Amino acid sequence: MIKNIVLDMGNVLLDFNPGFVVNSFCSSDEEKEIIIKELFNGPEWALGDKGVITDKDRYDLVKVRVPEEYHEALKKCADNWDICMVPLEGAKDFCDSVKEKGYKIYVLSNASELFYEYFPRFLPLDYFDGVFVSSDYLMLKPDLKIYEAFLDKYGLKAEECLFIDDRIDNVKGAEKAGFNTFQFHGDYEAVKAVI
Repeated sequence: MIKNIVLDMGNVLLDFNPGFVVNSFCSSDEEKEIIIKELFNGPEWALGDKGVITDKDRYDLVKVRVPEEYHEALKKCADNWDICMVPLEGAKDFCDSVKEKGYKIYVLSNASELFYEYFPRFLPLDYFDGVFVSSDYLMLKPDLKIYEAFLDKYGLKAEECLFIDDRIDNVKGAEKAGFNTFQFHGDYEAVKAVI
């Protein structure tokens, strides 16, 4: 029996949209393409989510791979990328409906330390029964260890949890840990239909 709803954050609750960021600070398509590739898809992004580097470290590490004429835009994107982290339409209502049905509600997210600045603009941390951010534990989804550490921290049983994530690799990782899972494609009504 499912008692706990465990939510990813990016593209489940908040809109992680690098395209919006580069459109805000870059002038050419080439500039946008390079910055998406090197900043958002480069190895430093995962290192930040894993807590190995900070958000402030990213610019200096990434700029060595970016043409100098794009450094100003890169710096703006690196320093202000969280402007895209706005709630998805219906996210708050979905969370409220989950709580009203009596489920405990948790966040389990790959995120850097900046999570604690932008996420509370969506909902206060204490709205949730638990918030587990990867950078605090030096591990990332879909590594089995992060799901086990999450369960241990909150004293939960995997079979009583429904894990919701937009990324199939993270969903499969949770399945290996024994969670019930749901891959999210932007439709909260589809989630409600299974709980």
